[in-house]
Amino acid sequence: MDWRGPYVNMAAVQRRKSTMVEELRKMHLDHTKASGADLIMGVARFVGPRTVEIELRDGGTRTVSGDRLFLDLGSRAAIPELPGLTEAKPMTHVEALDLDCLPKHLIVLGGGYVGLELSQAFRRFGSEVTVLEEGPQLASREDPDIGAALKDLFVDEGIKVALNAKVRRVEGHSGNNVQVYFNAERGDLTIEGSDLLVATGRKANTDAIGLDKAGIQLDAHGYIKVNDRLETTVENVWAMGDCADSPQFTHVGSDDFSIVPRTLAVATAQRAIASSLSACSPTPSWRESGRMRSRRVATASSIGWRKYRWPKCFARKQSASRAA
Repeated sequence: MDWRGPYVNMAAVQRRKSTMVEELRKMHLDHTKASGADLIMGVARFVGPRTVEIELRDGGTRTVSGDRLFLDLGSRAAIPELPGLTEAKPMTHVEALDLDCLPKHLIVLGGGYVGLELSQAFRRFGSEVTVLEEGPQLASREDPDIGAALKDLFVDEGIKVALNAKVRRVEGHSGNNVQVYFNAERGDLTIEGSDLLVATGRKANTDAIGLDKAGIQLDAHGYIKVNDRLETTVENVWAMGDCADSPQFTHVGSDDFSIVPRTLAVATAQRAIASSLSACSPTPSWRESGRMRSRRVATASSIGWRKYRWPKCFARKQSASRAA
């Protein structure tokens, strides 16, 4: 018999997640095979225009060229350059989603979409959670009232939130004991935890793959330059998703993937105004269409708008029902 009372079995959570991922992988592999496409597993680098050399996973190399090239390179978590951070071996979302044990006290650097979703998830699993956000609000790309509402909800759930927190250095090792030294409105502070998660932004996977040899240009932030038809600076080369600086949401990526076939078939096809779509899925989640209210007011005050504030009591009931 188990006398511990209610608790979260993280090993079972991990097994469920792994099963879901494997089912999705199999589904996509089956679709790829059914399409007749040749799937090559390996690491590719450009060696010339529309030509890549692939280091095959099973050994050896292979060179592939094509008349048309479609780049879906994705992105990865960016680790800021802070004293002691690399040595602390912090988690990104990848390692956090592979945990089979529950962190005692999780410190999260970053109050954006990834940081918010994982902070709430681990808090509901039972971890103590502290979020350090460098800016003046959570979800900095959203309207201030959304950021304020999120902070209220997080505090209600027992998540500690420090805004305007400028991290100075990190000591220790994530997974054992880690200390984060930061400046905030109350001065120089230190927080100690068991695990550290970095969710401060993402970086496109465009470096070290020889895009310059293909003549494909990047912007100042390392994203591939594209137009509204997702065409790059090289003829018959398209880029889509994160690497094309599309907002990093699943529904935006899905829209990107639908654009290229339409572009090839219809001369006027182009992508949606991706910057006007946003979504995040803590509980309660939100969806937003159109420019941020503050930007709308600043740029077109003659355009009417209406805001509906969801009752917090209902939001709490929604949260409780989902947790159950």
